[in-house]
Amino acid sequence: MQAGKRCLKGSTLKAEMKAVLFHPEAEEEMIASAVFYETRSNGLGHKFLNEIARSLDLISSSPKTWSVFSDDIRRFLLQRFPFGLLYEIHDDYIYIIAVMHLRREPFYWKNRLK
Repeated sequence: MQAGKRCLKGSTLKAEMKAVLFHPEAEEEMIASAVFYETRSNGLGHKFLNEIARSLDLISSSPKTWSVFSDDIRRFLLQRFPFGLLYEIHDDYIYIIAVMHLRREPFYWKNRLK
């Protein structure tokens, strides 16, 4: 069996996870949102970052699972927080374009596309 892949009885063989890279402004959005939540309630910022990390693991292991939002950009909706992760799939990596608050201007991130 190849490195990075494992198979449990009754499960399917998973593809290797792709690396995840952030647009600089997306990373700033993530950090600013975590700081905001932490100032509202002790530990909430950490919970936000933990949900982001869990979401990135899911996206990285199966990037085509989530629907196309605009052009070739896909959107993953966080469960506990009103945010979506907008991302592009590349051959060797996933590129996070925005950590988008769902109740704000929906297409502000379009100028980040190459």
